[in-house]
Amino acid sequence: MPLTTQATPTTQATPATPAAPTSYWLEHAWLGTYVEPGVTVDVADGRIAAVRKGAPAPPPGAVALYGLTIPGLANAHSHAFHRALRGTVQVGSGTFWTWREVMYGVADRLTPDTYYALARAVYAEMALAGITCVGEFHYLHHAPGGTPYSDPNAMGEALIEAAADAGIRITLLDTAYLSSGFGAPPDRHQLRFSDGTADRWAQRADALKDGRAHARIGAALHSVRAVPAGQLSTVADWARERQAPLHVHLSEQTAENDACHEAHGCTPAQLLADHGALGPRTTAVHATHLTEADIGLLGDSTTGVCMCPTTERDLADGIGPAARLQGRGSPLSLGSDSHAVIDLLEEARAMELDERLRTRTRGHWTAAALLRAATTDGHTALGWDDAGTIEAGALADLTTIALDSVRTAGPLPRLAAETAVFAASAADIRHTIVGGRQIVRDGVHTLLADVPTALAESIAAVRG
Repeated sequence: MPLTTQATPTTQATPATPAAPTSYWLEHAWLGTYVEPGVTVDVADGRIAAVRKGAPAPPPGAVALYGLTIPGLANAHSHAFHRALRGTVQVGSGTFWTWREVMYGVADRLTPDTYYALARAVYAEMALAGITCVGEFHYLHHAPGGTPYSDPNAMGEALIEAAADAGIRITLLDTAYLSSGFGAPPDRHQLRFSDGTADRWAQRADALKDGRAHARIGAALHSVRAVPAGQLSTVADWARERQAPLHVHLSEQTAENDACHEAHGCTPAQLLADHGALGPRTTAVHATHLTEADIGLLGDSTTGVCMCPTTERDLADGIGPAARLQGRGSPLSLGSDSHAVIDLLEEARAMELDERLRTRTRGHWTAAALLRAATTDGHTALGWDDAGTIEAGALADLTTIALDSVRTAGPLPRLAAETAVFAASAADIRHTIVGGRQIVRDGVHTLLADVPTALAESIAAVRG
């Protein structure tokens, strides 16, 4: 482990790693556009070797998964340490900017060891919610005051190790965060985030170890206010040369748009376009306050957009133009961002229901389209083009949703996708499988004996 000390909580007894079965029988399987009963999935070397239909009962030797099985959920936008804010930032009122001050306080207290412990518990919570892959938007690079650790990537390596020990995949979106706002130097909190220049960021990011089976490396621009305009292309080029995903917070706040206009005479989306940062490997996160021209820039370049409805409503950010963006050509993905809740089914449901509230009309996305955003397109946004489907050759990452809980019992099985999106929650996740291995079995994490205790202890360790 690339940490200074082992941070495993003393109450955690880690069970033996379960062996991966060679086949699973899916009582009901979502195959992209429809629900198919009685599907057998054969697994070899962590991938789906074959998908066989027409089995009314489990074949001999197959592990039965009762309920609706879908591809593993992809959480395309996460800040793992924000999980420590849950509850605390719900006291009183305030704004995004006052919330940010509380967040900085938690960030100031994290070390590689405490971040590993917290992230491992958070990623285990994600596994319990059916998430098999997370995009970690990672900008907490250095020690307080900005001093690099002896391993300059100690914090990023802690996150990668935490994902492995929680049993899920990760795309570490190593983030350039250089300024407190349009060229202003970082404040005292942000010194931990900054490498000084984009070139020095690239040198550090180059040292991240690639090639691990559960982890991939991508890049991120924190925002146009946090990376000077003349250095945006350095980060974009780094990602392009490696064919890696590039993510960026975009127009989350109207204050960002106003400051960008004052500094550069254009919108943040236009500034990114002018510096070559848009395109099919780029994902704009939030994209809440866009002009029609901005929507055209993103859609026409097939830039993806990650919506995070539970965070956007928690912070009173607003409702982004998701339907218009997708209609113009932007693929949509979903993220839990600040982890006010960790529930990708709720994110999918909220995207549709928020649009209904805004337009006072129903039916902007089908259940199948919302599941695609939470699975296939989320994986693509994170650089996992070989995941997010139940078909031969894909990674054997699966999530099973109970159809017999108090929330899901009653509807016909052929309506299981609609039931999952519009009624189920993370509490209904029965099984989570990553690379053919059961990480969650019957609602219990197979690698961490007590996830709630791990969360409580790791959050207490960084609480002010």
